[in-house]
Amino acid sequence: MSASNTAIDSPIDPVIDELWERRADLSPENVDARKTIVAAVDAIDAGDARVATVTADGSVAVDERAKRAILLSFKVLPMVESSAGDFHFHDRVPLKTRFDGVRVVPGAIVRWGAHIEPGAILMPSYTNIGGYVGTGTLVDTWATVGSCAQVGRNVHLSGGVGLGGVLEPPNAVPVVVEDDAFVGSRCMVVDGARVRRGAKLGAGAILTASTHVFDATTGEEYPRGEIPARAVAVGSTRVRSFPAGDFGMPCILVLRTLAEGEIHDKLALNDVLREHGVAG
Repeated sequence: MSASNTAIDSPIDPVIDELWERRADLSPENVDARKTIVAAVDAIDAGDARVATVTADGSVAVDERAKRAILLSFKVLPMVESSAGDFHFHDRVPLKTRFDGVRVVPGAIVRWGAHIEPGAILMPSYTNIGGYVGTGTLVDTWATVGSCAQVGRNVHLSGGVGLGGVLEPPNAVPVVVEDDAFVGSRCMVVDGARVRRGAKLGAGAILTASTHVFDATTGEEYPRGEIPARAVAVGSTRVRSFPAGDFGMPCILVLRTLAEGEIHDKLALNDVLREHGVAG
C-alpha cells in the first residue's frame, strides 16, 4: 500500500511548497500566507483538489501539496469561537458550510476542508478535514471518517465504523475505501489500510496496514492491510507462539469473492456471513 512514486500534477498553488519550507516561522499574523493556505484548503473543501486518488495502475497517489496546505492551516488560523444552535466551539478549523445536494441529518459534523459529493447521506457522524465521501455513500450513525480518509461512491459505512486519519508525514497514504464497498458495524480501518472496490467487511473487523489477510479456502495470503476487490471478509485470529506462550493475533479471512458485476445484496451478504457464524 504505497503511494505512487510519480509526481502528481497538483491543482494547489505551488506557493504552498515554499510556505512549507518556512513553516516554523508562520503564525496567524502572516496575512498573505494565510490567504494562500485558506484558498488551497477551500479547493479541497470544494472537491477541486483531493488529498489522494487511486491511479489507473491501482496504486494510491498522494497529493503532498494538499496535505501540506492542511497542516499549514493549523499554523496560520487563529483560535475562534463559533456556535451551531446551542453548541459552542473553540477551534482553528471551522465547520463545513457547503453541502450541495447532500443529505445531512442533525448530529452530523463535517469540518471545513472535507469534501462530500452530492448524493451522499450523513447520519449523525464525523468527517474530519481532508476527508472525501463519494456520491451515493451512506456514512451511518456514529461512523467516523478520519482526516484525509478517502471514501468512494456507493459505499456503506455502517454504524460505529472508524476510518483512521493521517496527516503526517505529508506523503503518508491515507485510509482508502473504494467504490461499492460495505464496511460492517464497529469495524476499524486505520493506518493507511485499504478496502478495495466492491469488498464487504463483516462487523467488528480490525484492519491495519500490517494486518495479515488470508483466503479461508486455500490459505493464500493476500497483500497485508488490503481487503481484495469483491471479497467477502471477516475478522479472525491466528495462533502465534511467543516465549510467554501461544496467543491469537488478529487477521482477516476472505470467505469468498463475489463475481465480477455481482450486485451488492445485503441479504445475500448476511447469508454468507451467517454460514460462517459471523454477524453482518
